[in-house]
Amino acid sequence: MKEKLRRHIEENISLSDEESRLIASYFSFEEYKKKDLLIRQGEYVQDCYFIVSGLLKLIYQDESGKEHIVSFAMENWWESDFSAYFTKSKAKMSLQCLEDTKVYALSLENYQKLIAKMPKMAYFFLEKSNSGNTAAQNRIISLLTLDAQEKYQQLFEQNPSLFQRVPKRLLASYLGVSRETLSRLQH
Repeated sequence: MKEKLRRHIEENISLSDEESRLIASYFSFEEYKKKDLLIRQGEYVQDCYFIVSGLLKLIYQDESGKEHIVSFAMENWWESDFSAYFTKSKAKMSLQCLEDTKVYALSLENYQKLIAKMPKMAYFFLEKSNSGNTAAQNRIISLLTLDAQEKYQQLFEQNPSLFQRVPKRLLASYLGVSRETLSRLQH
């Protein structure tokens, strides 16, 4: 399992075997079942997660109880309520497993120790952060400017596997359309 984390990191920086072992020592391996919550809205966020296997959804529940899907996260992605994680505050969102999931968890304390001990990991995390910010901005722009058909097409082109792994009602929620509209878009 740790080999998967190493390969992922080596997409951005090179690692010696010793560096790889050091990095791995800062992470804890965790397994979750479908429907388990890794983060609960309103509670403090302990970790950010590298997803080894499985699928999660990051959700915001509004005051009326309606669930809004912020993102889906799958293998080789990082996920958390990053605002709460980095500010040591209570989560505004929940992170829930849609499948049985295996992750490497990294506490903020270990994150800070790791980048202090190995500065090139700061570069790695900066690259991941930049990619995440770019994706978030692109999602906001698509929500503001694209019609339902265009949002559907964009999601299908970017993440075709979601259409096999995620129930239609969740895809519809993520796209901001009704389930009936999603069914029409699929034909």
